[in-house]
Amino acid sequence: MSVKVLITAGPTYEAIDVVRGITNRSSGKMGYAVAQAALELGAEVTLVSGPTALAKPQGVKTIDVTSALGMFEAVKRHMDGTDIFIGVAAVADYRPINPSEQKLKKNSGNLTLELTPNPDILAYVAKLPKPPFCVGFAAESEKLREHAEAKRKAKNIPLLAANLAQDAIGSDENKLVLFDDAGEHVLPRANKLTLARQLMQHVLKLYRQGAKQ
Repeated sequence: MSVKVLITAGPTYEAIDVVRGITNRSSGKMGYAVAQAALELGAEVTLVSGPTALAKPQGVKTIDVTSALGMFEAVKRHMDGTDIFIGVAAVADYRPINPSEQKLKKNSGNLTLELTPNPDILAYVAKLPKPPFCVGFAAESEKLREHAEAKRKAKNIPLLAANLAQDAIGSDENKLVLFDDAGEHVLPRANKLTLARQLMQHVLKLYRQGAKQ
C-alpha cells in the first residue's frame, strides 16, 4: 500500500523585531525520527520543519519554515493527497501582533508585547471535509493522561502521542504514551528513532483498519 505522509517537526520562531523572537526548546529530533521511520516503511514523506540544527533526512521532501503562519501555509499547500498527517512540531501558541522592522532599543522601562493566537494546524487538518488520518503530539509538564485525553477529544483525532516535556526536550531518548479509541499504549523509554518506528507501526495498523471499514 502506497501511503503519503505529511509531518511537522521542530519549533516555530515568532519575531518580536528583526533580531529577537519567541520560540521554544524543541530540537525537532522526534519529528525527524518519525519522518525517517515512515520512509523506512515505504511511505512517501513530506516534512515541514521549523528551525532546527538537524541534517535533512535523505529521501524525505523537506520544506523549511520559520513561523507558525509559515508552517500553516506549507501544510495547506502540501495537503492534497495526504493519507496520514502527523503533527509533531511544537508550534508557538501565540505571536506578537506588530513585530518591529527595526531592532527595539532597550530603555529603563518595561516592554509590553501584545500577542495573538496562532492557528491550530492540527485542528484545521482534522476538520477538513475529508481529513487524513490525524496523529497529534502532546508535550505536557504534569497530569499527562488527563491533558492528553482532553486534547485528543478536543481535536477529535484517532491517535495522540504524549510525553512529559522535561523528559524529552533536547534528549536523544523519550518515553511515549499513545492514546486511541482502544485506550493507552505505553512505549517504554528508548532512543527516539526506536520510538518513532514503534509509533509508525501503530499508526499504519490503525490507518489500515480504518481503510477497510
